[in-house]
Amino acid sequence: MILPRYRIDASQIDGAGKGLFLEEPVGAGRIITAPDTINQTFRFEELLAKPEQMYASARWFEDRYTISPDWPDECYINHSFEPTGLWHLGFVFALRDLPAGMEITVDYRHLLPPGQAEDFIDTATGEKIVGLPWYESLMTTTRALARVLDNASLSD
Repeated sequence: MILPRYRIDASQIDGAGKGLFLEEPVGAGRIITAPDTINQTFRFEELLAKPEQMYASARWFEDRYTISPDWPDECYINHSFEPTGLWHLGFVFALRDLPAGMEITVDYRHLLPPGQAEDFIDTATGEKIVGLPWYESLMTTTRALARVLDNASLSD
């Protein structure tokens, strides 16, 4: 589920195809996407048995993955090593105050199995995108979220 108004449009990232763009400003620390329907998770071994659907998988927690072959609009969030959003346990949080028109990106290393490389490189750096170990991913995103929330003024 994508919470702010948004549109799908041509990505500003070279070779990325389409991207997800905000239609309204979103404050730092606010949730951009949240899980709404998770019918099943798969262990990595089970995911390997579905190689035709690996493209549609994302790590959820530990060694559990979801598969979204129907390609919901959240799938248009592209990769960046300097993302605008933070993927944390299936939620995407705004890493800073984001204006309307901003393309939402996340670091795919948090969504991939540990050590698995994407089929494409990061176009800004030319570096491979390789999945982080679960503990490293969780610690990195938890600390980043804490920093964002410490500096944000979230009001109900």
